[in-house]
Amino acid sequence: SSGINAEYGGNIKLLNDTIEKNAAFFIRAGIYLILEKLKVITLRNLFKKIYLITGTFQIDVARFQVALNWLGLEDVDSDETECILANMINDGYIKGYISEQHKKIVVSKVTAFPKLSSFL
Repeated sequence: SSGINAEYGGNIKLLNDTIEKNAAFFIRAGIYLILEKLKVITLRNLFKKIYLITGTFQIDVARFQVALNWLGLEDVDSDETECILANMINDGYIKGYISEQHKKIVVSKVTAFPKLSSFL
């Protein structure tokens, strides 16, 4: 399914499009809210890929914004990107903090992205 491929690959645009296209079905099936949670996991997977590609524990928030914009979320600005990251840190999807002064996210050197089973 395109939703599963989107989640695993971190393609938030594909997931949003799939949910929007099939929203009536998902609501009738009672799984719409579960798919909303899947969006967060999809973003986590995207951000984890960026972390792995950069190979550093200090990543410019702009890198995440560029990825979101490239995936078709053109209206996401740096403040919204920072907010998404802050919420993911707060909810335990990412271990780290945001350096507002340097506009970077600093992730844990031990477990930057905890296993999904630890918070699902």
